Amino acid sequence: MSFTANDVKVLREKTGCGMMECKKALTEANGDPEKAAEILREKGLAAQVKKAGRIAAEGMAYATVSECGKVGVVIEVNAETDFVAKNEKFVNFVKACAATIIEKNPADVEALLSCVATGSTETIDAMLKDNILVIGENMKIRRFTRLEGDCVTYIHGGGRIGVAVRFEASENLSGTAALIECGKDVAMQIAALNPLYLDEASVPAEDLAKEKEILIAQIKNDPKNAKKPQNIIEKMVEGRIRKFYETNCLTNQAFVKDGEITVAKYIENVAKANGGTLKLAEFVRFEKGEGLEKRADNFADEVASMVK
Repeated sequence: MSFTANDVKVLREKTGCGMMECKKALTEANGDPEKAAEILREKGLAAQVKKAGRIAAEGMAYATVSECGKVGVVIEVNAETDFVAKNEKFVNFVKACAATIIEKNPADVEALLSCVATGSTETIDAMLKDNILVIGENMKIRRFTRLEGDCVTYIHGGGRIGVAVRFEASENLSGTAALIECGKDVAMQIAALNPLYLDEASVPAEDLAKEKEILIAQIKNDPKNAKKPQNIIEKMVEGRIRKFYETNCLTNQAFVKDGEITVAKYIENVAKANGGTLKLAEFVRFEKGEGLEKRADNFADEVASMVK
């Protein structure tokens, strides 16, 4: 069965694959468009296997809430280059993942891959393979977190950082513009200052013990403090632990929009001004590629090698 240039065009529009890939698939399928699409799908699996070993530490962190504002999601999907984060097909895939997590509440990434995507007949896994084939880069869904309650999200730097916060709010504050504004302010604070803990109570005992151990060693190694009695050293440690809380605990941090108050006080003021109660219950912050090995390619050398 022969095929025309229009057949190639139609297949390209249907699959998003390149013109030459579509032409090769139609040739292999003897002009059968359905079989050609299937061949391209199979090649997507092959492309995934072939590219799986390549470093994927770019991509984007994305955060969103359900229409009712009662479910929030933060997800990180990685690719090889930061150019992909601007690719509409890739961005739509990330959004499809988030929408599916909101609707179907998968337990983990493996479970998400097997889900049929919200608003589609394809699984997330099939969509991922299709993106790898069409865009030509290794891609991975690295992680996601799903929150339930009064949620607000924020995306910084076009997908460099994604943040979600969850509040426990009185009925008169739940879902209101005041709560959303407060949530945005707090989420922006989290994006900017990257707190390690929600509050003092959420600092693990082992982390606190380690910090005290470090502080004691620092004090004793300072010649000015070497001869000070143990009770004085302990008081010095207590003062520095307060500073540790102020730096690393979100609710203890100075509020970025008003350094005279803490984040906890800001939230309290919002609740009081609106005649209700408001408690920050948890937050999630994903930064694209944090902790991952980065590509060390020299772009100038790569271009030069292509010219040669």
